[in-house]
Parts: sequence; C-alpha cells; structure tokens
Amino acid sequence: MLRFGLIGAGNIAGIHAQALQEVEDAVLIAVADPVPALREGFAGKWNVQGFGDYNDMLKLPELDVVCICTPSGLHAPQGIAAAGAGKHVVVEKPIALNPADADALIAACKKNGVALSPVSQRRFERPIARLKAAIDEGRLGRLVLGNAHVKWFRTREYYAGSNWRGTWKMDGGGALMNQSIHAIDLIRWLMGPVDSLYGYTATLAHDIEVEDTATAVLRFASGALGNIEGTTAAWPGLFMRLELHGDKGSAVVQDGDITYFQTEDGGPLDDEDIHIAHISSGAANPMSITSEGHKAQLQDVVAAVREGRPPRMTGEDGRNAVAIICAIYESARTGEAVRFGN
Repeated sequence: MLRFGLIGAGNIAGIHAQALQEVEDAVLIAVADPVPALREGFAGKWNVQGFGDYNDMLKLPELDVVCICTPSGLHAPQGIAAAGAGKHVVVEKPIALNPADADALIAACKKNGVALSPVSQRRFERPIARLKAAIDEGRLGRLVLGNAHVKWFRTREYYAGSNWRGTWKMDGGGALMNQSIHAIDLIRWLMGPVDSLYGYTATLAHDIEVEDTATAVLRFASGALGNIEGTTAAWPGLFMRLELHGDKGSAVVQDGDITYFQTEDGGPLDDEDIHIAHISSGAANPMSITSEGHKAQLQDVVAAVREGRPPRMTGEDGRNAVAIICAIYESARTGEAVRFGN
C-alpha cells in the first residue's frame, strides 16, 4: 500500500482525492495547505491529517508519494523539496514554468531515486491510448498534418477571483500554459518531436498579464506540419480538438472521444475504443472534469513504483510540452521562428 499526501487543498486536490479512493494499493493520509479553512475542510472531508506547512508533512516517515496541487509557480520548488525528502512526486500541469525549472525537478528526482510523473491524464483515456497504438502500428501511414485546437472560455471572474491566474510569475502564461497544455502534450506525443515553430500571442478579451489567445505553426522532426490554437476568449467554450492526417488515414479527437477514424486498410477501431460517453470537458468550467483520467494515471504511478520502472508519463514528457509553449512565447516576443535541437 502506497501512502499519498497532497500539497494544496484547492479544487484540483479534490479530483486527486476522489481518484485515490479508487486506486488499488493506494491511500490518502495527509494534506498540506497554509490556508486554515481550506486545509481543515479538506482534511475533515477526506479524513486525513492536515498540515499548515508542507515541509512538516514531508517529514512523515510513512509518506510515500506527494501530489502537488498548488499554483503553477510553486510546482518545481515543491517537487524538488518532496524529492529531497525521498518522496515520489506527482505534479499537476505544468511541471514547471520553464524548461530550466523542469530540468531542475527532473534532476532532483533522479538524484534521490524517486519517480516523477507530471499530470497529463488525457494520455490515459482509452480512446487516446488506442489512437496512439494505431499510429504506432502505421495505420495512418506517414503523418503529414497534426493540429491542436483549444477554443475555450473563461469568465472575467475566473481571473479576478484568483491572485495567481493570468500572471507570469505564478501561472507562467495563459491560454497555452494553463488551458491548452494537455492538447499540446498530446499532439507532441502523437506526432513526435517538434523541429521548429513560429507563434503569435495576444491578450484580447481579459484584463490579465498573459495571453488569452495564441496560435502557432509547427514543423515536426518527421517533416510533418501542424498548428496549435489556444484561447480562453471563445464564448461559450468549444471542444478540445485534435486532427491527425496521414497518407493512409485520418483521425479526429474531441475531448478524448475519437469522432472520426478512417484508414486505407478499412479496419475501424473497436466502437468501445472510439466513443466514451463519460468523457468530460473543461471548455467553460475547469471543474467539469471527471476523476477517471487522474485515477488511471495514479494507478500507473503506483504500478511504476512497485515495479521499479518509470511512470508512463515522465518528467521529460512534461518538460517537452512546457518547452513548446515557451518557444511559442519566445517567437511571439521576437518575431522570429524558434528551432529545437532534436
């Protein structure tokens, strides 16, 4: 039995707690949050020990794994502290606000011999996993286009009600770093490494420091082309959409469901792998998601620790998504294309 503790008792911590209720060989034992009302309410609801200082929680000898559920700017330093205490680390997206901080966290986990898994729960949804297998099997042929679209909506109250959302210091970015990062992780996972990109960003509808609208064109290392679009200003909030095209087939994904799959070989994916009615969307409400994806990822973390293998979602995977986003920001700032050293 692996014993988990959470740093942060906000909204996403509840998703982790719910998921852990259904993860085999895992139990939630503690939470740390400096805000008394949040900490006490969470600890009471989930019947766990509460700490005002996460460093005190990290001293628990029985604690095995820490899930970091705090504002994005705290992810890397808190993950490094957890690794230093010998705890395995699960960190909410993004893994860090920039590649250098992600590298520091990855290095700390390797130095201390602990597992690291940034949350990218959509990789663990059955339709996405099945599509990845189909691509690896060559069913789409040579991939030529890969597009990721996240046309979501956030209210002004969403930003105004927080002292960290929409800031460079603690959010690290806007529609890309916070909302579109899962789609960016998926398009990179499905299409392969990015060779170069050119991006634009703008703040058009919200009174925030960071972008609420962005677009980028990409060339993948394979030679395929693609684009990324992300916004929190598209009322009322549409699906997250991925489009993948190859010379032998095409696939379209909406919020985890495969809505289109056609290949030259004529063989479809199994129906149960294509449509799952319970897949949920954060298009207009960030908390309208289920805990199913988190459950699957946390189950993998437990299995990885017990089997002595890396988790399926690694620190390097989390870094890749952040590097793409930061490259888009750099391109938008300089007006120049950014090339990766693949």
